[in-house]
Amino acid sequence: MKSVRLKVVLTFALSSLIFSITCLTLNSVFAQTTGTERLPNRNPIQVIELKGNGYERGVEHGRQLKREISEVLTKWKTNIRNVVNGNPDSVITLFLKATNFETTSWKHTPWLIKELRGIADGSGQEYKDVFAFQLVDEFWVYLDKQFNTPNHHCSSIGVPSTENHPAYIAQNVDLENFRDGYQVLFHITASATEPQQYILSCAGMVAINGMNEKGIGICVNSLMELQASPNGLPVAFVVRGVLNKQSGPEALTFLKSVNHASGQNYILGIADSVYDFEASSNQVIRYVPNQQHNTVVYHTNHALANHDVKDWYKDYHTKVLSGETKNNNSEVRFATLEKYLDIQPNQISTTILRKVLRSKDNLKNPVCRPLLDGAYGFTFSSVLFTLGDRRSLQVTNGPPDQSEYKEYFFKK
Repeated sequence: MKSVRLKVVLTFALSSLIFSITCLTLNSVFAQTTGTERLPNRNPIQVIELKGNGYERGVEHGRQLKREISEVLTKWKTNIRNVVNGNPDSVITLFLKATNFETTSWKHTPWLIKELRGIADGSGQEYKDVFAFQLVDEFWVYLDKQFNTPNHHCSSIGVPSTENHPAYIAQNVDLENFRDGYQVLFHITASATEPQQYILSCAGMVAINGMNEKGIGICVNSLMELQASPNGLPVAFVVRGVLNKQSGPEALTFLKSVNHASGQNYILGIADSVYDFEASSNQVIRYVPNQQHNTVVYHTNHALANHDVKDWYKDYHTKVLSGETKNNNSEVRFATLEKYLDIQPNQISTTILRKVLRSKDNLKNPVCRPLLDGAYGFTFSSVLFTLGDRRSLQVTNGPPDQSEYKEYFFKK
């Protein structure tokens, strides 16, 4: 009887969570123009050096960021508690029981499971919490499956090399406001089995996006309408799995063959080339925005090439393809990217890319989302990866209109 009552309470609490998140998501659009914009004096992003095997890297991550991990996990749970008016640990437990992500992650990226155990040990946090904290997109999918609460996050770009410049990939990472202050750039030292890597992340997380010394880079953005799987590989693990590869063909094979846990768009840069893949749990489809000059790619949060859509999104997906949703958040941001990037690749430069990533052409639906009091989300960081021969990344600590890009090069 107690278990039945607990299930009823948790179901009601989770319903309250969804309703609150839905309201926050909708209200955030209006907060873009009515909230108070914060203009902090931002230092460059914190850089953490990691080396050794997976567990050793995790322990170092946990030790160096022990305070930050404790704070952000507390804020993460407080955020859940405030909208649920209940125990966030119970919600997290139900979420993890409904999925098989750990088993899949152990199969494809076992060193990352060890790294997560190291983070938990180094920071003094529970492993369950550390593991669940990685599953940003997957938790959104879990909520969406029950209550249809779409989230719109991130804008990504890929430009192939030309006679004028090397290849570039870039992204604005949009996340919840409570994650501000916990931006971190991990620099992973090369080993006999893994290449040197730079990884943008949040304290306590193994990856958001990144690049390795072999000229392989990856950016991501959610596609909530695409089919998902509780047995798939979560996004953070896909990113690290790609960056662990030593060659472009290996990275392509991994990305295209693995079972994906959530609908996601991946822009993959390999040396001089760029690819855009819309991934659902059942298929991975390459997307090309403009067939006339079919090498520049850009994407936001609605699927255009992959039609493996959830039942409750089929009507929306049909309207997207017919152009009826052009005033929606994702579609407006996509139009902004198209306006700047529907040109020949040799005309594009890092100056133009930074301008696009800082753009607020539509104040209600900007590519660059400012940090506003009362808003739900903001641009957590902006990255610009330069591939080619002299590989580097440029990264901001927060929205790119409030923080300068700082460039980092791979160490010989």
